[in-house]
Amino acid sequence: MKQSNELVALLSLIDDPDEDVYTVVSSKIIDHGKSIIPNLENLWENSISQEVQSRIEHLIHRLHFSDLVQEFMDWDHTDDQNLIAGAILAAKFQYPDVTPTYVFQQIEKLRKNIWLELNNYLTPLEQANVITSIIYKYYQLKGGVVKYTKLSEFTIHKVLENKAGNAITNAIIYQSVCELLNVNARLINIPNQMLIAFYHSDYDNDLTMLKPQDQIMFYLDAINGNAFSQNEVDNYLKREGLPDSAAYYKPMTHGNIIHILLKEMAKCYFAPHHQYKRDQLNELADLVS
Repeated sequence: MKQSNELVALLSLIDDPDEDVYTVVSSKIIDHGKSIIPNLENLWENSISQEVQSRIEHLIHRLHFSDLVQEFMDWDHTDDQNLIAGAILAAKFQYPDVTPTYVFQQIEKLRKNIWLELNNYLTPLEQANVITSIIYKYYQLKGGVVKYTKLSEFTIHKVLENKAGNAITNAIIYQSVCELLNVNARLINIPNQMLIAFYHSDYDNDLTMLKPQDQIMFYLDAINGNAFSQNEVDNYLKREGLPDSAAYYKPMTHGNIIHILLKEMAKCYFAPHHQYKRDQLNELADLVS
């Protein structure tokens, strides 16, 4: 824990009531980078002022956020964006110490259990039944509609720990397992829905198709794995007064999915004093849009 004279002076001014002074001080503290976090944590533990503790918490968050911006930029520019890695980065916004190893181990556990039950003679619907049974019955992953009062259901490690997610995080888990198993199932962007589409094995997203839905065999609700036909999706669009669009049926990129996750997470910070967190999550979403 470094303690230069300059740093000691900066830390002593965190409680300065003059906002202009604090703005300059906080900027200089941020310039020190994450190495200063232990000093801030020590100061927090020894402070009896809630205002000072609040300022320290905000500074630590800003330091983690600065690193997270760079991590998202690096992830966005990789040739092979790992969907689970993107979800872990999103979770780090609120839980900077999240352990990626645990998350990947749980996904691998799911993959292995499903792989043991699959064989080359199963139809796509039979494959889907196996995957759904393992994820939702054996592993007991629960799902529900998106609730902005439940931040834990947006963070992948908490979803895996608690076995409770929402339509977005469950879809991320389902698609990631399918990708590891070379099952051609992908999340699509039906408005106000998170559906997994099972495509024909020869579907090529790079080819221009007037009706990509013709290459989809069936759909699954990511909340619970229930199957839907094309007719049911068509009826939903009619009920909602939505136009039929080929864009609905094309697989979303990993960047698209994480963009939606971040945008939805931002809505969890609805309290006025959390406006800066909403802004930061929207900023991260724009990096991967």
